[in-house]
Amino acid sequence: MKLGLAATVGIVATAIFGTLSAQEAKSQWDGVYTPEQAIRGETIYGEQCSSCHGSDLAGAEMAPGLADDYFAANWNDLTLGDLFERIRISMPEDDPGSLSRQQNADVLAFILFKGKYPPGETELPPATEVLNAYTFLATMPQ
Repeated sequence: MKLGLAATVGIVATAIFGTLSAQEAKSQWDGVYTPEQAIRGETIYGEQCSSCHGSDLAGAEMAPGLADDYFAANWNDLTLGDLFERIRISMPEDDPGSLSRQQNADVLAFILFKGKYPPGETELPPATEVLNAYTFLATMPQ
């Protein structure tokens, strides 16, 4: 009987811990970049990205928009690390991988700023493994 009770308590504790972990998950809605970082990213974006993605991030011809509902839906439930890696490995199209990790993080901060995701007090780090802890959510969590 005690074993049954202990097992039940363990299952309940696991369920509660799992729920808390899910609630503590971080996303771009938690203010993961600073305004200063987005400003740096805007400069890099203007020099390296706007010719394909447009000065307003609306996209052009073959390049997708980077701050619209389609973009948000496309990246929904992936991580900021996934988005960072896409930028790092494949952009700019004419010279992939030519930007530093910090420049890529700054461009990502600018994209988040233009997507109207809130800034915070800490810069977006240029480390994929850290960015993998942040989920991109198309809509703000309740």
